[in-house]
Amino acid sequence: MTKVLSTLESKERLTLSLIFIVVIGLLIGDVAEDLAHGSSMGHVAIEAGIIILCLVGILTLWLQLFKTKKEVQKLNIDLSKVRSDLDKWKLETKTLTEGLSKKIDDQLSDWNLTLAEKEISLLILKGLSNKEIANIRETSEKTVRQQATGIYQKSNLSGRNELSAFFLEDLLIIPN
Repeated sequence: MTKVLSTLESKERLTLSLIFIVVIGLLIGDVAEDLAHGSSMGHVAIEAGIIILCLVGILTLWLQLFKTKKEVQKLNIDLSKVRSDLDKWKLETKTLTEGLSKKIDDQLSDWNLTLAEKEISLLILKGLSNKEIANIRETSEKTVRQQATGIYQKSNLSGRNELSAFFLEDLLIIPN
């Protein structure tokens, strides 16, 4: 039940709370009417129990709302920190990434790759699958496969792993 409650949005919580309040109001009116007409205490006790359950339902909804709001605040703080760290990383590595991008482009040109092959090479280096590349380039997966084969032949590399390793191998230092 907690998992269900935690997925409810604020509007839904408010709506359910209002429904509970209306039910409580109707039950209180019914209990007063029952008492005025001499109903049994067992019947009145059952309706009082339903009122208590409705109050517990309202309390549970609102406690979960406050808990969820705190979690969202924490996630927003964490997200801000990650974004800040990313911006800092990008700023610190800007000249390096620009230089690396230039060197990669130079190497792709040295291999006499076409513009399409260069684009596919970069998408491969980013880790995209042939299907993802085909979707981005609005072409067939078969065409991407054929162009990738041309890239590997022109570069004398055996596939996407060697292509990635060609550019990244010396960048990644394995600690002793």
